[in-house]
Amino acid sequence: MGNTTSCCVSSSPKIRRNAHSRLEPYRPEAELSREDTGCNLQHISDRENMDDLNMECNPSDHPRASTIFLSKSQTDVREKRKSIYINHLTHISENKHHAAPDRRKYSSCSTIFLDDSTVSQPNLKYTIKCVALAIYYHIKNREIDGRMVLDIFDEKLHPLTKLEIPADYEKHDPEQKQIYRFVRTLFSAAQLTAECAIVTLVYLERLLTYAEIDICPVNWKRIVLGAILLASKVWDDQAVWNVDYCQILKDITVEDMNELERQFLELLQFNINVPSSVYAKYYFDLRSMAEANNLSFPLEPLSRDKAQKLEAISRLCDDKYKDLKKAAKKRSVSADNLVVVRWNPAIIS
Repeated sequence: MGNTTSCCVSSSPKIRRNAHSRLEPYRPEAELSREDTGCNLQHISDRENMDDLNMECNPSDHPRASTIFLSKSQTDVREKRKSIYINHLTHISENKHHAAPDRRKYSSCSTIFLDDSTVSQPNLKYTIKCVALAIYYHIKNREIDGRMVLDIFDEKLHPLTKLEIPADYEKHDPEQKQIYRFVRTLFSAAQLTAECAIVTLVYLERLLTYAEIDICPVNWKRIVLGAILLASKVWDDQAVWNVDYCQILKDITVEDMNELERQFLELLQFNINVPSSVYAKYYFDLRSMAEANNLSFPLEPLSRDKAQKLEAISRLCDDKYKDLKKAAKKRSVSADNLVVVRWNPAIIS
């Protein structure tokens, strides 16, 4: 402590202030810009929520974003409902005494009508119809100015058949039946499942979003083919090889299929993940679109065998949730293992 170079001793001499000296007035310094300070960090108020932006731009990645095909189909649905309502009023006014019977099936106490399509096991035929209808709305309600058409998807540069393509091929939109026949042919020949059709639609919309392109009469077949090719390899355990598609489409080569798959993956940025929440969203949006377009799934009365299967599944779930219910009833549980269970018994007779 006696050392003169101790840390307690200030090395700089103190400036003695004169009793008659005055303090200089305070002058605020000019604010420096971010360029002058070399700091380009954004202020927290200037930052945008990237999750919300991605959710709006990428509906195939986020479960809360609305699907593109459903929004594009709503315009035509409103016009159809308006025309149907006008025709219905005209029909009633002309045939007041000859009203057509309602053919809808309604459930009652003795009969319950159900369709055989669920989110885990969709109906193959009607799922393909719904996917074809979604592709149809994509083509019909595309942007007027039109985005660029990539060469790999251009059917004029890479034809699927040896037949000559008409010069005005890009001016005529394909009908829904034509799209359905094309998709159904591939699915029946390759023996693909209905779940693969839903994943195909997810990849299709992901491609349109990532690559910033539109599906049009010139490229819709090759885009759908690439989406089916990729979905079958990702979803099915026993995937169809590229050479097998050459047996279905006789005039296409294996090298063309390989290049189509490679560029499709690159445009997707190799993002082939489909979360279960996104899959469920696309399934229910397809059902909503089908109901709005009078493309309802076939209803069948609940048979005794189906009722027994549902009851067996309900009992299995009942036994599984009983253990969770007992664990939740403990007086003292830690916050880490806190489980809240809502138990509702299902009775099917």
